[in-house]
Formats: sequence, C-alpha cells, structure tokens
Amino acid sequence: MAELWLARGADGKRESAALLARALEAVSGLTELPPIDRLPGGKPWFPAYPAICFNVSHSGPLALCGVGAAPIGVDVERVCPRGAGLPRYALSEAEFQWLQARGGGWGDFYTLWTLKEARVKQEGTGLRRPPRTIAVPLLAPGEAGERDGLHFRAYGGADWRAAACVRPPEPLPGQITEARSGSARP
Repeated sequence: MAELWLARGADGKRESAALLARALEAVSGLTELPPIDRLPGGKPWFPAYPAICFNVSHSGPLALCGVGAAPIGVDVERVCPRGAGLPRYALSEAEFQWLQARGGGWGDFYTLWTLKEARVKQEGTGLRRPPRTIAVPLLAPGEAGERDGLHFRAYGGADWRAAACVRPPEPLPGQITEARSGSARP
C-alpha cells in the first residue's frame, strides 16, 4: 500500500526532503535518501531503487510525500482565494457545475485542482495540456474514486487540500500520516 506523509513547517519546500526521507524509511527501511534523478517528463525517481515509486508536493508551509510500489502522484495546496475566473479556466464544464452546486468555495476548487495535479504527476506528464482537459473523479475530502483505470483519493484540512493518484492494484490510505516540523518525524 502507498503511504502518504504531510508536514507543516516554516517552508514546505525545505520540509519535503526530510519528509521524503522519513517516508522512505517507513516504507522500505532505507535510512539514507538515495540520489534522485528525473525521467523525461520530469517525474522524479531513484535510479538505484527503481521499484520504489515516490512523489512530493509543497505549498507554502505544507509538504506532502507519497511512497509506494506503483507510480504515484500527489499534490497539496493551501486554500486561499484566487482570481474569480480561475475555476472557469481550469475546470471542465461538468467539474464547474459540480463546484457551483457545492457553493463554489475555494476548498472545493482546490480539491479538484489537487486531483488534476496528482493525476498528471502520476502519469509523469506534468501540466502540459489545458487543466480543463485533465479528467478526474468529482470527490470531496475523505472520498476515493476511480477514473480511466486510476485510483484517486482526496484529503483535506481546515486550510489545505491534497490528493493522491495511483494505478491499481496499489491502494491509497484513507488518512495521511502527519509529521512534526523540522525532523519530519511523526
């Protein structure tokens, strides 16, 4: 099963390496972070340990890491207002209607956005196509779903949203392990 780890610190980008090291130790027993390289689409990987798949994301003070046996994509975002036209630009018509039916709040927008980011990161393609063309299931935090043969799960807190995406049979955990800031230890 894939494992997900979340840390909140002064700077999520700086937290990410410590968080990845902690998750890697928990999942594989490795006590040192191996060298990281990038595949042609930009997806990070461990050349010395190709069977260990991982992905990281950060937003402001937040860092999220996913580690497992199958390619995984993760994304975390702080919930904060953006330009009023962003949902119409980034979401398909069905996604936009879903968002409006739920009240049009930024939390729901970021749930969809993190699902989209998790998908393209799992695929290793990144955001190289219009966001509205990236199909994801319509999920609220705490829900799981499938789309196009991929497993998705949405997560959320009071001021953040996150998502993970893997290819079956790799399952996604129902909860994220939260780590303390600085050491990224639970």
